[in-house]
Amino acid sequence: MQFGRYYEEFEVGAVYRHWPGKTVTEYDDHLFCLLTMNHHPLHMDAHYAGSATQFKRNVVVGNYIYSLLLGMSVPDVSGKAIANLEVESLRHVAPTFHGDTIYGETTVLDKRESSSKPDRGVVAVETRGYNQDGTLVCVFRRKVMVPKKEYVAAAVPEGVDPERPSFPEPR
Repeated sequence: MQFGRYYEEFEVGAVYRHWPGKTVTEYDDHLFCLLTMNHHPLHMDAHYAGSATQFKRNVVVGNYIYSLLLGMSVPDVSGKAIANLEVESLRHVAPTFHGDTIYGETTVLDKRESSSKPDRGVVAVETRGYNQDGTLVCVFRRKVMVPKKEYVAAAVPEGVDPERPSFPEPR
């Protein structure tokens, strides 16, 4: 299985559909909120959300949805990344609720060779997340620095597959 892409493998306009999707549970949402110290009652308190908000139920914290989509995109986009350079924009377009399933896809917007190092390039992408009904819930743009294939191949010893690490023989 391919994990990420080299600079040469990105084509402007290409769309990568990330698989599988992820059904968001109440546990996922609450754990993420607790780990990140976001204790807003919209996300954590069912009674509050049900009685005092327009949605009448808990809304999944947006940064979890962003993080989920970012993670989904790694095998297709940044699995070989040297660095994630920036998140240019992030929009939460519609709410996500417990039980929703999130699917993602990424479009390559632009690519350019590095101006300072010939062994890499910068790829600009836009990732979109949809729920099970096809509703757009989150969209973000980012830039990723990735290596060029020819430089990786030249730096790897003969017979070593840079895609698969070697493991010691069992004793």
